[in-house]
Amino acid sequence: MKTVPTQSRALPLCRSVASLLTAAALGLGSLTAQAATEMPPFPDVTGDVVQGDGSDYSLKFNIGLTQSSAQYRGLEYFKQIVEQRSDGHINVQMFHSAQLGDDLQSVSALQAGTLEMTSPSTSPMVSMFPQFAVFDLPFLFPEPEVADEVLDGEIGQRMLEEASTQGLVAIGWSENGYRQLTNSNRPVTQPSDLEGLKIRTMQNPIHLDIWRTLGANPTPMSFAELFTALEQHVVDGQENPWITIQSSKFNEVQQYATETNHVYTPFITLVSERFWNRLPESYQQLLREAATQMGEYERHVSRSLNDQIKADLASEGMEVTELTPEQVQVFQETLEPVYDNWRDKIGGELIDSIRNAVQTE
Repeated sequence: MKTVPTQSRALPLCRSVASLLTAAALGLGSLTAQAATEMPPFPDVTGDVVQGDGSDYSLKFNIGLTQSSAQYRGLEYFKQIVEQRSDGHINVQMFHSAQLGDDLQSVSALQAGTLEMTSPSTSPMVSMFPQFAVFDLPFLFPEPEVADEVLDGEIGQRMLEEASTQGLVAIGWSENGYRQLTNSNRPVTQPSDLEGLKIRTMQNPIHLDIWRTLGANPTPMSFAELFTALEQHVVDGQENPWITIQSSKFNEVQQYATETNHVYTPFITLVSERFWNRLPESYQQLLREAATQMGEYERHVSRSLNDQIKADLASEGMEVTELTPEQVQVFQETLEPVYDNWRDKIGGELIDSIRNAVQTE
């Protein structure tokens, strides 16, 4: 276990939810400025200009995260690729911070043909595509590179094809990343440290099962309510990727963080089938290639930011604990019953194929 000592500092007395959401939506604050200067540069756009049918096309691409996110940086690169290689015949309009709706609202808009593209997390889409629940299983991917191999390989391609239904066309993967634990009570290095802690989770049954199995008291709650709930000790802790922890300023109301990497969640790049069918085949292929390049770059940005953000949170006074492999193994063994509980619902063949692929990497 590696622990970064806490620096003492006063917590703010209050923070309005409205001001938080406004700042996030506008992309203001020090994090935005920092991210803008320190994010990895775009790779050069490669490939010839793609000839279309002479028509111009405009697509709106909406995401849930802010301008300071790796996801938005990836979207900027996607725009550059598509507009440059289409010689300006495809115009990409970017929307962040769920300006045109959250993940599920955006997917519904794609189905209705009122939005052209989005890139939601797989977790809220489980009701549409039950196989996506496999990504909510704990400790499925031991390393991010292993997730890349699975998602970019035969399994990931098959899942994209299965998701290309119900008015959607799935064309690529990027990453939301690993989820980490924070709380206001104590350092967490083993499951017994979670006993009785109220941990906010998404309204996802597997996530609830994970935290109950670990001995915590999982409390599903809207993300918009979370900061105030942490500040007022309605819940003791929460779990999200490092970049969300920092951009949401949870370190102001959470003293302890543990790098658990307990769940890896991908983003899936989706296009409205109605829009897709209007495009010439050459532009369809261009969007596929741009989505692949966006995903590769966004992963690189995400992982670069994670290392930077973890160090920043520690320097700002958060006590960050990195688990040893032996400590991680205890969590894994404790959570093995979750796989048994969900095997029939998700599909044992899919779970086995991913776990077998992971073991061979």
